[in-house]
Amino acid sequence: MNKYVAGALAGTLATVPMTLTMIWLNRRIPKPERRELPPEQITMNIADKVGLGEIFDEESEQEAISLVSHFAYGAAAGAVYGAIDERVNLPPAVAGVAFGLAVWAGSYLAWLPAAGILPPATEQPPKQNALMIAAHVVWGAALGAATARLNKR
Repeated sequence: MNKYVAGALAGTLATVPMTLTMIWLNRRIPKPERRELPPEQITMNIADKVGLGEIFDEESEQEAISLVSHFAYGAAAGAVYGAIDERVNLPPAVAGVAFGLAVWAGSYLAWLPAAGILPPATEQPPKQNALMIAAHVVWGAALGAATARLNKR
């Protein structure tokens, strides 16, 4: 299988346990401290920036487009991982976790704040950061394992 395709498929598959982890952990945060999950914040902020925010006026539409964009981002990041997977001399789950943490840092500390889409993680509540870091650890472990399996390593 093509390494980019394997990574994209693995990234998509890994987004399932990541999403379930995010939802589960978010429900453990007390309601007064609970926030909308970042995939929806990111998607709707981008939609607003490009002038499409008003077409997603129903909550169900916002949830649907956010889920689609979340899985698309997981696939795209997975394709990048697929390109470097064979060069990393670590067990697949360990390499995946390291990549997942790099994706978190690159997103929440760099490009999202730089693009004016979200404030940096340094300005987010600690529980929100812990939730998202844990979700990226889950995503990375699943990504590494799935990519290795698809590439039969």
